[in-house]
Amino acid sequence: MSNADTIAAVATAPGRGGIGVVRISGNAVASLAQSILGKLPAPRFAILSYFLDENNEAIDQGIALYFPGPNSFTGDDVLELQGHGGPAVLQVLLQRCLSLGARLAEPGEFTRRAFLNDKIDLAQAESVVDLIDAASSEAARSAMRSLQGDFSRVIQDLVMGLINLRMLVEATLDFPEEEIDFLEAAGAAQKLANLLSQLDNVLHTAKQGSLLREGIQVVLIGQPNVGKSSLLNQLAGEEVAIVTPVAGTTRDAIRQSIKIEGVPLHIIDTAGLRDTADEVEQIGINRTWQAVEKASLALLVVDAALGVTDPDEAILAKLPSGLAVIRVFNKIDLHQIPSHIESPASVTDIYLSAKSGDGIPLLREHLLRAAGWQPSGEGAFMARERHIRALMAARGALTAAHGHWLQLELVAEELRLAQNSLNTITGEFGSDDLLGEIFSRFCIGK
Repeated sequence: MSNADTIAAVATAPGRGGIGVVRISGNAVASLAQSILGKLPAPRFAILSYFLDENNEAIDQGIALYFPGPNSFTGDDVLELQGHGGPAVLQVLLQRCLSLGARLAEPGEFTRRAFLNDKIDLAQAESVVDLIDAASSEAARSAMRSLQGDFSRVIQDLVMGLINLRMLVEATLDFPEEEIDFLEAAGAAQKLANLLSQLDNVLHTAKQGSLLREGIQVVLIGQPNVGKSSLLNQLAGEEVAIVTPVAGTTRDAIRQSIKIEGVPLHIIDTAGLRDTADEVEQIGINRTWQAVEKASLALLVVDAALGVTDPDEAILAKLPSGLAVIRVFNKIDLHQIPSHIESPASVTDIYLSAKSGDGIPLLREHLLRAAGWQPSGEGAFMARERHIRALMAARGALTAAHGHWLQLELVAEELRLAQNSLNTITGEFGSDDLLGEIFSRFCIGK
């Protein structure tokens, strides 16, 4: 793959539509425009034109837009041909571009060129896909904030603070007899504390954005016939799971995604956990434990009349350490128990009826809190798991620097590691393998 090639691709989604767009970028855009349109359009002015084949016969008629580099999305010359959105006509038009010397673009190659030409940084490039894939208005707004550079700016502020602190520390290493007085006079320790506080704020906001993007895996567990499938149906708002009085009806995991205030929750209904000789049911139970291993939150569903029994305690004992658990006491409609929340000994108990829906709003609200979502998430920028890992690594390095404060060689190294971690977010520092992994997830034409 060469960045000097002229690339072309259909930039609109597969299928039929009112409009379809073929995008071309590279040094040969002017000559392709001359062949397809008969002229090169004036920069940034839409013209109505026929799109011509090699015999000067019309392939289609539509709008042509020319954006000369560097003032274009990719930073190179860009031509967009907006015609009718039929798959056949778009493919004929694309083949015409390829016959004139353009190469079919690889996934994400237009955005990759924008990154390589310093039109956007890596965090902004990733937000392009997040904006396209956004499944809620909240996620779309967060992705747009990242695309506009909100996330990048706070990272750059952190990096600049680190650079200034590194300059102070490095400057003292040649004068060991004066280093402590010099650093104290410059307020270096307070600067480090301020950076840690600032990083914690960024990490919190990034986690909010990550929730909007990734959501949270919630698994429903419990003994057979306690109402797990009914609870899934209530949360989903539709009958996605079969409900019968027969214990063991659910034999396999049933997955359903819902959204609460724009946050995706991926809920998995599982087979009831019990000792059984039924081979098929045992397979379902094994898959239940596999789902538990991947979950971020478990809802242990029990019968409100019986409470948490010994078999339920056995289930809790087998859960992975660190897995958050909410105990759901179901079937309150059968026992005249009002819906409510209790929090004994740091455990949350929610009393509800999966049949009538009484208490379901309480559960929905608490699911968001358990996931870590806060109302301040409205100002979140979109973040990915790799961003969270980089921020955590930077925080670890800054914490280590604080612990080694009187050993300046160690402090200098930890500050360097923190800066490198932050730089991977925006792409100031990153390997070709990382770039290849990121842009391979884009769609062709973007």
